[in-house]
Amino acid sequence: MKSTKKFETKEQHLHRLQEGISFGDGQEYTAAEYQQMASIKAKQWKHENYPDHDLVKQHAVDGEDAARKLFSPENLERDYWDIVETHNREMTVEYGNDIDVTSFGSGFPLSERGRAICGRAIPEKMVKPEPKFGEPDFYKETWWNLNNIPRAPDSVLQYVKVGINGVNVPWMYFGSLFSTFCYHNEDNYLYSINYHHRGAPKQWYGVPGTKNDSDGLEKVFKSYLSMKMRDVPDLLHHITTMFSPRLLQNNNVKSYKLLQHAGEFVVTFPRSFHGGFSLGPNVGEAVNFATHDWISFGSDANERYRSFARPAVFSHDRLTFTMANHLEDQKSYHTCKSLLTELQRVVEEELSLRNKLMESGVRNVSDLISLPRNRLDQLDEESADYDDKRLCHACKHVCFFSAVACECSHSKVSCLRHSHYMCRCPTERKYLMIWSDENELKTTLKKVEDYCVELKAKGPSPVETPDSATSDSSSLAPGAERDQLAHKNEEISLEPVGADPNYKPSAQNRPEVSVTRAKMCMGGASLKTDEDSRTPVLSEDKDSSDEDTEKNVAQPTASDDGASVASADDVEQDVESQFADAE
Repeated sequence: MKSTKKFETKEQHLHRLQEGISFGDGQEYTAAEYQQMASIKAKQWKHENYPDHDLVKQHAVDGEDAARKLFSPENLERDYWDIVETHNREMTVEYGNDIDVTSFGSGFPLSERGRAICGRAIPEKMVKPEPKFGEPDFYKETWWNLNNIPRAPDSVLQYVKVGINGVNVPWMYFGSLFSTFCYHNEDNYLYSINYHHRGAPKQWYGVPGTKNDSDGLEKVFKSYLSMKMRDVPDLLHHITTMFSPRLLQNNNVKSYKLLQHAGEFVVTFPRSFHGGFSLGPNVGEAVNFATHDWISFGSDANERYRSFARPAVFSHDRLTFTMANHLEDQKSYHTCKSLLTELQRVVEEELSLRNKLMESGVRNVSDLISLPRNRLDQLDEESADYDDKRLCHACKHVCFFSAVACECSHSKVSCLRHSHYMCRCPTERKYLMIWSDENELKTTLKKVEDYCVELKAKGPSPVETPDSATSDSSSLAPGAERDQLAHKNEEISLEPVGADPNYKPSAQNRPEVSVTRAKMCMGGASLKTDEDSRTPVLSEDKDSSDEDTEKNVAQPTASDDGASVASADDVEQDVESQFADAE
């Protein structure tokens, strides 16, 4: 918090969040300045709207009238939606979102064993035994460290060696009272993991990632913002729109909510929409990861981006073929079969369109020019730069296997689907460039087919089946009820994060950081823990199809029984030292 570097905030007009308008630029703050500003404004809101809070607390007054006088999560939630939905008052807040950890520092210490994109690899550290829970290096090297989890052994993002801010390099978030993260799903429909470092809780809302539910949310958005979405069809990707979960539920769209307190993780699943707001000054951090069952969701995201001509954060085709060249990492027949299905789809389309284009007169000049081979062991910076140069002019898809070009342009290329949109030149002037020939594509496909047969012969892989989720009128995510009770009597801290050494949550219910305690939102997979190493094990469910995902909508909080935990003091010291060093 002692850093003198400044970041720019986004200015959010709460009373206009249902209009889908872009956020303007706010002021520039250091971390300490932002927290001070957020603290002052939250205290002012409390003083003006809940002047009797301290009196009610002091005399332990019960009853509904007394409850409405408390500065509580329930009342703040009502205040928030009153502003957003009724516009009965105007209110503007500033949100410090998407803060680059490479410039401002992460709340987690950096790995010295090469586990983080921005970390180091010290040879003498690499050969040492895995640090145990409680040891000084544990927080640096645990896969729960958000700098490390994208490259965890079971995350397919381990093959992405180039740093992508907000994807495999975390972003920091500085929140204030009612600062809002609007409904969105993750880039390429990836998983996300969000950690709450310090400060006031965050109110989360989530819509499951099933096709039925995610499409339902989009229909609600389109019906209320039809004119706006006609001009901006990818409005949801702008992350500027917020609607009440009541509105979603009235349109038969499942919506769940939970409160995230300091020291807790929230995990979101592929394609699931999520949003929320802060109840006061806080600091959070988030990053993406993906288990092997993500592949079908990634394919859906890729097709969606092409329909909007929206570039993906990385080439889906490159990543899937890189996965095919690391089959030793495939642990189950189910996920290997998903990979095979996607490869079959891609290869079939690729070869079919090539033949059609050449039959129509497009020349194949691949043997006449020198093209670099596609690198399939990893996605590094050089590969990413090269991919950026071969984006389809029409749909912005990376032309990974082949591309069509024309003699009329030295820079424009097209994917095989959209070559007829490229220019008006006759077919004879167009030519095909091939990076991966038919033999390479079919050889890769055969290799994955054979490996699937091997895995199937070994029998079913052990997987963890999450508890079924049930919907009720409260919309609380299953498992959140217990957490709500645990934090029932806690005061919402309005002090600037890092500036109130005397503030402690109630002694009985202090937030703890537990490596077996991650709130699960918006289902589709399960997250379990290796009890010996206190390490997250990213595992896939038996079936991520829409039908089975339906019953895994909102995951219950993972069990705390027998879990080793670090106290809030331990983590506060780590975070304080990390922010202090983030110069």
